[in-house]
Amino acid sequence: MAKRDYYEVLGIQKGTSKEDIKKAYRKLAVQYHPDKNQGNKEAEEKFKEATEAYEVLSDDQKRAAYDQFGFAGVDGMGGQHDFSNFRGFEDLFGGDISDFFGSFFGGGMRRDTGGGSGPRHGANLRYDIEIPFKDAVFGTKVEIGYSRQVSCPSCKGSGAESGSGKKLCPNCGGTGQIRQSAGFFSLASTCHTCGGEGYVIEHPCKECGGAGTIKKRQKIMVTIPSGVENGRRVVIRSQGDAGPNGGSCGDLYVFIRVKPHDFFERNGADLYCAIPVSITQAALGGNLQVATLDNKTIKVKIPAGSQNGKLLRVRDEGVPIQGKRGDFYIKLMVQVPSKLSKKGRELLEEFSKLEGENEKPNPIPLAELSQV
Repeated sequence: MAKRDYYEVLGIQKGTSKEDIKKAYRKLAVQYHPDKNQGNKEAEEKFKEATEAYEVLSDDQKRAAYDQFGFAGVDGMGGQHDFSNFRGFEDLFGGDISDFFGSFFGGGMRRDTGGGSGPRHGANLRYDIEIPFKDAVFGTKVEIGYSRQVSCPSCKGSGAESGSGKKLCPNCGGTGQIRQSAGFFSLASTCHTCGGEGYVIEHPCKECGGAGTIKKRQKIMVTIPSGVENGRRVVIRSQGDAGPNGGSCGDLYVFIRVKPHDFFERNGADLYCAIPVSITQAALGGNLQVATLDNKTIKVKIPAGSQNGKLLRVRDEGVPIQGKRGDFYIKLMVQVPSKLSKKGRELLEEFSKLEGENEKPNPIPLAELSQV
């Protein structure tokens, strides 16, 4: 089952203050607390879902990671998502637990006239893909297949057979809640007959069983923009689940994992690769032909006296991002021959004599090493 966006779970927007996040969670915790919904698996799952969302969004570090990378950013950062993460009701309800008890008494009998019977936004979905390094640099299109809830074509999302409709729930009389008394106390709980909707369908649609939606598998093309980085996501609007009661569709979040390349790596908009050169090429200089990531061959000049690790910069051959390209850096790796021919040894020995190589060199300052 696809995981819902944390902001959607709490019914809030990005940028919501921590105080409003706590208020939103308090409301859901009261509604779905296990002590109030004993034996109700759906309420238990909603309570766990809301608790997990609150645990992430109420923590500045986790929230920042989630905002940037989605669920991938907080994997391994969460706890067990239960009340052991809070300091009792004082932490959850700000020291005023009257809000909690208010849900069990008079206030608990009030029902939002905007009600659950109206259209509601559908759930967001997540899809993970892995793409080659080159496709991430230059962009691509990927076809993906996944399942989502769509509006039932037979009942047009109403959940009722053609010619039939909905009626007030006979169990709760349309309030969506059942009130139970136990001596002095009175408890209001969600009506299990209608699920809190306040109405029931007289003749449920045979195709969707009254749900108003059916599961459908579909394929779509996802456009991956050039320059996308590992862990980023692409949002495809209205390709999530259809909303209950004819509500708008949620979104599809496509999370991207980029495969490492054997020869290239990137740093932002710049590309890097390492090229081997001989000691004579490094000493004398010369020309070099190097293949780029997009299979072009470019010529670069090796300066005479190049040291191992020297970077050669080629402008505008890096990663294209929003119409601009970074640079391409070629790192020279000087290769010392492990075997020499007789003639080669003689020439190097002669070179050593001519240069008068120092057998007692002084150490190189560390500041100079950091610049190599």
